[in-house]
Amino acid sequence: MASPPVINEPKPSISNIVAVACAVALGAWFVYSGGAKIWVAGLDRFTTEIANYRLLKAPLDAVLAYTLPWAEIAGGLCLMAGVWRRGAILWIASLVVLFSGAVGWAWFHQLDIRCGCHGSDAMLDYPWKAAELLGYLVVLGFLWHFFAKPESIKTPTIS
Repeated sequence: MASPPVINEPKPSISNIVAVACAVALGAWFVYSGGAKIWVAGLDRFTTEIANYRLLKAPLDAVLAYTLPWAEIAGGLCLMAGVWRRGAILWIASLVVLFSGAVGWAWFHQLDIRCGCHGSDAMLDYPWKAAELLGYLVVLGFLWHFFAKPESIKTPTIS
């Protein structure tokens, strides 16, 4: 009688563990962020927050407010699950870049932006927000670089 095949699973390296942890953490943050806009702050309030940037007029501000949270949730879930991972990285990076542009616009025009996205009424602290957005881009750049390598995706082999 033949013995069953042995599955040789590669041992995860520290860089694999860090990359997956970063992907899961950042994905979870975007799922939370999108969900908080929908179920905590509310989409009507989020529409007002978007209008405060003075970049879009009605009804485009409402269209963005009602679609952006779902885009964050979808991107976050894909990043966490490893589904279409590089697409999710690009998707989230594009959201971060667009928001960075809006924050830069508001900062340049010294707008009084109250960030109610997560249920608070705190005034947007522009330098801290810029640092936060830069941090997202650094992590996304690391993930893009890491998951671009063919050896970063290790699959079990049967011997």
